[in-house]
Amino acid sequence: MQEPPLGGLSPQAFLRDYWQRRPLLVRGALPAHRGVIATRALFALAARDDVESRLIEGRRGRWRVTPGPITAARLARAGARGWTLLVNGVDHHAAAAEHLLRRFAFLSEARLDDVMVSYAAPGGGVGPHFDSYDVFLIQGAGSRIWRLSSKKAFECEPQAPLRLIRDFVPDEEYLLEPGDLLYLPPGWGHDGVALDPCLTASIGFRAPRAAELSAAFLDYLHERGFRDAEYGDRGRRPSARPARIDAALLGFAAARLAGIRWRRADVAEFLGRELSTPRLGVVFRGRRRPRRLPRAGDVVLDPRTRALYRGASFFINGEALRPPPAQRAALAVLADRRRAAAGALARAGLQRIVLDWVRDGYAHLERRR
Repeated sequence: MQEPPLGGLSPQAFLRDYWQRRPLLVRGALPAHRGVIATRALFALAARDDVESRLIEGRRGRWRVTPGPITAARLARAGARGWTLLVNGVDHHAAAAEHLLRRFAFLSEARLDDVMVSYAAPGGGVGPHFDSYDVFLIQGAGSRIWRLSSKKAFECEPQAPLRLIRDFVPDEEYLLEPGDLLYLPPGWGHDGVALDPCLTASIGFRAPRAAELSAAFLDYLHERGFRDAEYGDRGRRPSARPARIDAALLGFAAARLAGIRWRRADVAEFLGRELSTPRLGVVFRGRRRPRRLPRAGDVVLDPRTRALYRGASFFINGEALRPPPAQRAALAVLADRRRAAAGALARAGLQRIVLDWVRDGYAHLERRR
């Protein structure tokens, strides 16, 4: 596993001094880096209906957002200046992008989201805004000016189609050139403007909010079966105040809801399933199931696959399994490194399940050269 591109700064020092505290600029973090995907290939992805993309155009302080697919003809109509094309999930389609994403795995697979790549024409950007999650911005071809403002209670433009900061006043300014990296904690205002045609990769992180987790957890509990009960009120008397909610009905609801119980183990399984579920729209391409794992070769997880574990439980793409103790070490290697020797997995007794993953498109077989 390669070191993260932090300019010689150790992961420990980065987490102690910068993570969710203050920005970090690293000059030449990726020497000779020109991007994780060619411009033409990025445009081709944006034109697909199975890839999330947006075209953002800014003219004289007015903004327009066009959701994908974005065709070449639509890009031609955008003109020579003042627009940005955003393409999400590029790591699912470009090996270089997936490789770059994994260099940040020291921050936990459960938190990694995807690689978004933007192509900006000269003067292009998405306006001054802030994100609710951490982000690493890595400059490919071209150059871009970034203006930053420290975290505060920003006021947003009420009429803008994007969450843009009103009356943005930057505190600092940086010019990013090919191979430079800029880390921004959540809540920091930033505005990036391309000086010439440029590519920028954004490493985004999952940051589920408590309300979202609560709603999803209740759905999870419901799927596993709440103890059901029907309300009855035999022997009730006529209502003198028909619009008033009966005390008996309120008591019934309170008693049933108070009966909802869960353990820490339930939360752990829910979290594993939830965080390993691929983002909406991800489709796996299955293949014919091989008869056996090769003796000389590796099992490699598909870029779309999310694999996590906690204790004896393993989670892959929203599915949970509890393998016997003899299989856990080999599975943990596959999840952590995203590849493992096929022979080691077979010796651990995992041949059947791994071959099923290959059939479903969750993993691929790669012969050693």
